[in-house]
Amino acid sequence: MFPFSFQKAHNEQDAIRAATAGARYIAGGTTLIDLMREEVERPERLVDINALPLSEIRADGADLIIGALARMSDVAAHSATRRLQPLIAEALIEGASPQLRNVASIGGNLMQRVRCPYFRMLDAACNKRDPGTGCSAIDGLNNGHAILGTSDHCVATHPSDLAVALVALDAKMKVRGHNGDRVFPVEDLYRLPERTPHLEHTLAPGELIVEVSVPGGPHAHRARYLKVRDRSSYEFAIVSAAAAINIERGVIRDVRIACGGVGTRPWRMRDCEQALVGKAPVRQAFETAARLSLDGAKPLSGNRYKLELLPRTIVRALEMAGEMS
Repeated sequence: MFPFSFQKAHNEQDAIRAATAGARYIAGGTTLIDLMREEVERPERLVDINALPLSEIRADGADLIIGALARMSDVAAHSATRRLQPLIAEALIEGASPQLRNVASIGGNLMQRVRCPYFRMLDAACNKRDPGTGCSAIDGLNNGHAILGTSDHCVATHPSDLAVALVALDAKMKVRGHNGDRVFPVEDLYRLPERTPHLEHTLAPGELIVEVSVPGGPHAHRARYLKVRDRSSYEFAIVSAAAAINIERGVIRDVRIACGGVGTRPWRMRDCEQALVGKAPVRQAFETAARLSLDGAKPLSGNRYKLELLPRTIVRALEMAGEMS
């Protein structure tokens, strides 16, 4: 056991001040506590932010506003979520067991760390955990690893189902730090590994996620999340797809697609989207567009099957979304 200090923040200023000085935020703790037990992470200070007033879930016109400390289960069950953004509810339910959803916060879910087994094995080389040591997954067991956005330094997939849905829906997040507030797309939270896989996000030291806003629109009512996994109970995605589609008079006017389980961050499929606008919502069009998802893919020895599974998952998610009324 290693020593660490623990404090409860009673206001945002106390929390930001502590985190700027090196403390780690903790809310549900469903990832951080596990990593501390395994000694993958050894923070010297923790600051509990559960007392902060950041748990509100509300509608703002057609937009959905989610406080960063709202629990996954509360967001999934909320009437505003189900009415305005059913894709968010579906991704949250698919993303964790009921026990975890009752504890885990929205901000924590977006900030969770990778599930690569080598990241959690202290005797394995891992540039994300110990920069400069190498990546054991590249020549090791890599059937669950990424084929998009990889580098010679890291091939770990991003684990959040919620993040995939939020990226597909062009959600934005508000963060607060000692220099004030800033708002940016959720997609821009995540870095590609490149040569610095230990730098996973774009938050400045001490910045606190305050809320996530999800814009509404006709596409939001025809939206589905499809997750392929090794077992039907709680498990991380092998491949997942979030699809939202607006169809008017038999023609696709707008479509949003993002995928998980295949990229080093939630992967927006903009080439697929552009190929579908103006087309009829039929399987042939879906299949032609879905093949574009493989542009730039770099499979490893154990995950070549994703080259087939990824387009098939996108096609089925689009079909499911198109079937909604």
